[in-house]
Amino acid sequence: MAGSWNKLKKSLSLKLSSHSVPSLPRSPDIPRNDVVRSPSSRSSSSSSSTSRFSRSFSTRSSKKTCAICLGNLKTGQGQAIFTAECSHSFHFNCIASSVRHGNQLCPICRSIWRDVPFQAPANIGDPQCNGMGRARVSPYHPPPEDFHGQTPRNLQPLSPQSPEPRHFSDDEPLVVNSAESADPTSPVSLSRPQLVTVKALPELPAITASESFRTFAVLVGIKAPALLDDAHLLDRAPIDLVAVLDVSGSMAGSKLSLLKRAVCFLIQNLGPSDRLSIVSFSSTARRIFPLRRMSDNGREAAGLAINSLTSSGGTNIVEGLKKGVRVLEERSEQNPVASIILLSDGKDTYNCDNVNRRQTSHCASSNPRQVLEYLNLLPASICPRNRESGDEGRQAIIPVHTFGFGSDHDSTAMHAISDESGGTFSFIESVATVQDAFAMCIGGLLSVVAQELRLTVKSVSPGVHIESIPSGKYLSEICDQGQQGVIDVGDLYAEEGKEFLIYLTVPELSSAEGEERVKRTTLLDVMCSYKDSVSKEVVQVECERVEIRRPEVLSPMDMIVCLEVDRQRNRLWVAEGIAEAQRMAETGNLEGAKAVLAHRRSTLLSSASAQAGDGLCNWLESELREIRQRMASMELYEQTGRAYVLSGLSSHSWQRATTRGDSTTQITLLSRECGDSSTSGVIGYETPSMVSMVTKSQTLNLTPAQQSRRLNKSCSFNPRSG
Repeated sequence: MAGSWNKLKKSLSLKLSSHSVPSLPRSPDIPRNDVVRSPSSRSSSSSSSTSRFSRSFSTRSSKKTCAICLGNLKTGQGQAIFTAECSHSFHFNCIASSVRHGNQLCPICRSIWRDVPFQAPANIGDPQCNGMGRARVSPYHPPPEDFHGQTPRNLQPLSPQSPEPRHFSDDEPLVVNSAESADPTSPVSLSRPQLVTVKALPELPAITASESFRTFAVLVGIKAPALLDDAHLLDRAPIDLVAVLDVSGSMAGSKLSLLKRAVCFLIQNLGPSDRLSIVSFSSTARRIFPLRRMSDNGREAAGLAINSLTSSGGTNIVEGLKKGVRVLEERSEQNPVASIILLSDGKDTYNCDNVNRRQTSHCASSNPRQVLEYLNLLPASICPRNRESGDEGRQAIIPVHTFGFGSDHDSTAMHAISDESGGTFSFIESVATVQDAFAMCIGGLLSVVAQELRLTVKSVSPGVHIESIPSGKYLSEICDQGQQGVIDVGDLYAEEGKEFLIYLTVPELSSAEGEERVKRTTLLDVMCSYKDSVSKEVVQVECERVEIRRPEVLSPMDMIVCLEVDRQRNRLWVAEGIAEAQRMAETGNLEGAKAVLAHRRSTLLSSASAQAGDGLCNWLESELREIRQRMASMELYEQTGRAYVLSGLSSHSWQRATTRGDSTTQITLLSRECGDSSTSGVIGYETPSMVSMVTKSQTLNLTPAQQSRRLNKSCSFNPRSG
């Protein structure tokens, strides 16, 4: 070692005698005190002692000289400068090379760095890169509630060059279900049996015996039980979650920093039974973090993986999704709930040509054929239409919840992906709300209390037939010649409700039937079955039969329409109008689209429920006004209007909350509390778990004074009450 060191000093002394100083990375084998001689000591002998050389170097300002290559740190010399949290500076390439060899201590003061630079591989000659640089520093600065203490040395971030396994069966084993091993006499076990509630309401309490209806509406609603306050981890199904994140060049700067913060918020709110994997994609896709439980060590390791992300390259959404699907398909064990969240701020620059080679600025337009061609590129696990014949029903569909970031993302493609897989599409207009958008989504995913829920309605009386069931994106079927209808709902979040209108044919009542049935007609039997997320038992719940009276003459009370039925009819009326307006806007007919919205709004305001001051109707009216404003011009529609409309349609079709534009319900309420009236619009279908998670996210972003005011106020909102 001594001989090698002498040769190195001799070689360096010769190079230092020239006018230029080359950028040579320091060997990791060199001891800390054996620092290479600075240019100011050229006149010293090459045989000077190491300690004397170190003292001479320490007297010089580290802000002027890179301690690794001894080159000048003056800006404007064509080299990037990295300044660490300890305030010492180095050439970026020098320190990135040192970090790549596993060194995460400052070469000067030996302090432990929490934010380290990583150098991404160059994308040479890639015409599809979005104007990205070769290397970037994107540190995440965790707030105090994030990673406490120093990071264990054995939990190092994954190196960008480390190879992936050929098969993603390296997921961390599941924990033994703590609910199954709990004491059956404990309060948690005794109080767990809460059932999904079912209700059914006819639109009118009575119709005359001589009348017949072809579209008589019956509202059927379900609502999940609440989570127990003292048993949130025992009372819900654990989740396997894969975050598929866009780290292309366009995500540089504040976008990537805020994304890191949002994912770290997600990490901190997952439970020890939940598992998380992280996939990043740009020109290619890479699993940077395996499917691991979010224990204390798992959270720290996941945080380090997120902290290692840098932005560069193009945008290959399809490859990112394929890798995310592989993580879930190839896992050795499975949690009851599985989902993918996908965030991107751009268009798929690698698969557009497969859809439409003539199109250069957009990946998937509103043309249904182009959308279908794009969906054909996706795995069958998230796109059922791509399954081989005979594979139907063999594997569960993995829902993908997509998040369009900014004004340049492909909202049509993102909406189509979520719609096909059973997920939701959220539009994040402002970069500052990305964490709130994630909070809204995981607030629901972390509160699943019922699975595989199926709602069944059966006709009871002769002549009563089921005509139609407008169920949005939920699969529904009418069978037995209109005698039975089925709606597959799937997972249900805690305190989440779904409402459906069942349209019936009701015949007139004969005299003989009227005497026998005391002038009543029984319409429907309603029941639902589901799997309890904790006990895994199949539960069946029935509600009372739906009946109506059949008098000869109606009283004034008999002609009063049920407001809950009217409210649901308004929701469907508005959603259909928004979809019609969106189709017209895509053809450039903005005036026609705005006329449709205006007509739907006037009809809504004249309805019985709106006249009664119903909160949901007020929200629907605000939504129609907001959409009209975003259709003021084609430029505005393409910039934000399309994404805003599609996120709203996603919300209505699944009756599930999404983030839309730059506001959510909680953001609006919080802005009012903080004296900011600039935020407009609210989002419906929130559950208490979602509201709680969004509130938690927003509280972290407030100043101490705002937090104090926030804690002194109760914030509750239920747009569907009544």
